[in-house]
Amino acid sequence: MDALSPTACVDAAYCTTSSPSNERIKPEDPRSYNNNPRSNTAVAETQLAEVEKLSYEIHRYSSFSTNYFPENILVDCPSDQSSRWSAHTNNPPQYLTLKLKRPAIVKRIKFGKFEKSHVCNIKKFRIFGGLDEDRMVLLLEGGLRNDNIPEVFNLRCKTEDGSEELPILYMKIVPLLSWGPTFNFSIWYIELHGQDDPMYTSESLKNYNMLREVEIVKLCLKHFRQQGYDAAFRALQEQTQVQLEHTVISELHKCLVVSGDYERVEQLITDCVNEGLIDLYLAQQDYKHTWRMQHTQSSIQPGNRGGHQLVVDTKKCLVYLYGGWDGYRDLSDLWVFDIGNNSWSLLFEQTELFNGPTPRSCHKMVFDAISENIFMLGRYLDNSIRTTDYIKSDFFLYDTRARTWLQICDDTSQVGGPHLVYDHQMCIDSDKRTIYVFGGKILTPRSVSNTTSNEAEYSGLFSYHIATNTWSQILVDCHHPTAAQPDVLSIKSRITHCMVFHMKNRKLYIYGGQRGKEDIDDFITYDVDTQAISVLNKDNTVCGGAGGSSVCSHNTVSDAKNEPSPGYTLRATIDCDRDEIYIFSSLSKLKDRRDIQHIDASNSFWVYSLRTYTWSRIYTCRHNSDAGNISLKSDMLEPCPRYAHQLVYDDVAKKHYLFGGNPGKSARPQMRLDDFWTLVLEKPKRCEILMHCRYLVRKLHYEEMVRVDPLNAMYYLRNHVAEVIDHSNPEQLNNFHKLASLLFRTDDNCTTVGRSPLATPPLGKTLKMDSSVQVGHPETHDNKVKMANEKQQEDEEDLSMESCDSTATASSASGNSDTVMSSSASSHAHNRRNTSKRGHNDYLQELRRRRAFLFNKIVKLMPSSMVQPERNLSDFVVM
Repeated sequence: MDALSPTACVDAAYCTTSSPSNERIKPEDPRSYNNNPRSNTAVAETQLAEVEKLSYEIHRYSSFSTNYFPENILVDCPSDQSSRWSAHTNNPPQYLTLKLKRPAIVKRIKFGKFEKSHVCNIKKFRIFGGLDEDRMVLLLEGGLRNDNIPEVFNLRCKTEDGSEELPILYMKIVPLLSWGPTFNFSIWYIELHGQDDPMYTSESLKNYNMLREVEIVKLCLKHFRQQGYDAAFRALQEQTQVQLEHTVISELHKCLVVSGDYERVEQLITDCVNEGLIDLYLAQQDYKHTWRMQHTQSSIQPGNRGGHQLVVDTKKCLVYLYGGWDGYRDLSDLWVFDIGNNSWSLLFEQTELFNGPTPRSCHKMVFDAISENIFMLGRYLDNSIRTTDYIKSDFFLYDTRARTWLQICDDTSQVGGPHLVYDHQMCIDSDKRTIYVFGGKILTPRSVSNTTSNEAEYSGLFSYHIATNTWSQILVDCHHPTAAQPDVLSIKSRITHCMVFHMKNRKLYIYGGQRGKEDIDDFITYDVDTQAISVLNKDNTVCGGAGGSSVCSHNTVSDAKNEPSPGYTLRATIDCDRDEIYIFSSLSKLKDRRDIQHIDASNSFWVYSLRTYTWSRIYTCRHNSDAGNISLKSDMLEPCPRYAHQLVYDDVAKKHYLFGGNPGKSARPQMRLDDFWTLVLEKPKRCEILMHCRYLVRKLHYEEMVRVDPLNAMYYLRNHVAEVIDHSNPEQLNNFHKLASLLFRTDDNCTTVGRSPLATPPLGKTLKMDSSVQVGHPETHDNKVKMANEKQQEDEEDLSMESCDSTATASSASGNSDTVMSSSASSHAHNRRNTSKRGHNDYLQELRRRRAFLFNKIVKLMPSSMVQPERNLSDFVVM
């Protein structure tokens, strides 16, 4: 048996994936010198906390190619192609382990590069660190751009709870993927920055080792308690003064595992739920989705269409719909849906007759909650009518209170705004009275030419200030003629992307899109106040443009597939209170595979948490081609896959609305949809978790009662377990019925007290019922267990006495000749007594294990700071 040191538990407990706070930083960026001096000795500690270049040596490596030694990374020679470490193969695991001169707080790592892009540059990597090379935690997961610009990354330098700095002696760099997938990994130069002065690190080492020691003691305490070593548990806790958990959790363990006081257990759990101790657990759970077809009360409603627009007025509970393409022509009708009355109203059948916009599709609208106005920009024009006179980027306003239209401008391109675009995105910052327009394909008269030499033009990022009626261009497209100028900021523009605005964070979030035949899967944030651009999904490559300020992604294939696939059908909304972005992905307009009956036809719904920087896929639904315009899954209605649909979100009622779209029927290319859906996302509630916990507690109580008192167990099942069952839920109802079957189970291996009197008795015996038992008035379970145990002991004593009496009588009657028989009978009685005791002990051990298992399940709902360590001491023992 090999025993791994339990000190590994602390390092394992601190191991977490890196967060987007580990962002790339240019070496000259002042953010790279983010000191954190201790407040009690401000001046001296500030000097000690200054980041310095750290010395290290090559401690270990996986392999190397000829002349490409690991020691080459110690020297920065970007012009020397041989000045690098190159693995002998790209088969994992390949790694370099660095050893610092002394333990240090390492805050950043710098990767030097060759003077030009290289196929061996590492596209993805992980970095681990620790005081022991066998127990290291994840410090960073990221990737390098394939260019010649050195990159600096922040490393995780704090313990998991953020209370102490994390000292490092060994650092392991693990390449995962090179830019040339078949090429070996290469690292050109590594530079570490931090602080290794013993006067600075000594306190961190002391505190870190203390945390490790406390974690080790907690693991031992947990192990002793689980195994029933009560004396050892008390002795260790008394000597170390380490508390395994919060006193409330200890009380829960005492009531549940030790005494089996189930009423008190339920009260403790109820108190914990009411005090909000499980709220963090609830917030971490995935949403459950519910689609519902919205059957309205109105006699008329919008017809079939795609490429239309929806906006929602959350204050008045109204949804506005405008325009679109019905399969034959563009529309110019404006509708409003009253959520409270569940009815549609037609406001304008042809808005161009009332100073409004002409028929259009692929336009965009935003609703200003302050002025209650709707702003509209852009449209798609068929190639045949893209004439100089007709291509104008008109800009409209609809006053929802006065019900009047106003053309703000007949061509925004003439006043500093965008050219006529389609498939762009618009967001509004109501507080600062600003509208943002990004992307879209520009329609110009040059598109009339039948020549294919003209490349498509894409629009950049614009802002429109409502109060002053002024346009400004913030970012140009990276292929714009002015993008090469040092003072011009650029971005890679696209169409069919998602863009939402976070009112509190003051940021635009842009995801996905397409540019020509290229799918773009980067996730960009733009701070509208500081003009800072960052990329959330760092596995995508990001290239710096002119002046180092532009964002321009060239690689279109995302390695990490735990995110929505870019395409024509992404629709995004945002909830600023929850800090969540929602993306609905549906039918993809794949070339030559547009029929909805294709296996790829599916809907999926994603949530991106801006707090944890993680994606969660709520569901994926494959389309049932026989179901028409709905899909059936798990007895629930789902919209069929589609594109050119619209989705809006009411962030007050927490409800999505979806209307229409193109189902992609190749046999009916003009077909459009007019179905109207609502989507509600819900996480488990306090009451639901409490009900489930009560069910688990009562289920265990019932299972124990079945073994000692089946009749009262039947009453308990019918009157108490049934109270915490949702009888409309087929799964819960089925589990409830399975519990009833325990009343009729026979187990010959059980002790006498474990056999159900309702089961068929063994052959030659009659079924006896205890007349004192009244089903309507059950005794407490603890008394029943005690009575059963006493009855078992009395039976054992009676059996022993009867054996002795019979032996004595036989000896007197038959003399010494029967001594052997007497000894045999006594030995037989002794064996039965031992067997009965062993069976009783096994039952008690099983009882404790089952209770401890339920306890472990319940404490997983509580904050980790209150409960015992999640890992076990046995996890570190390898047989």
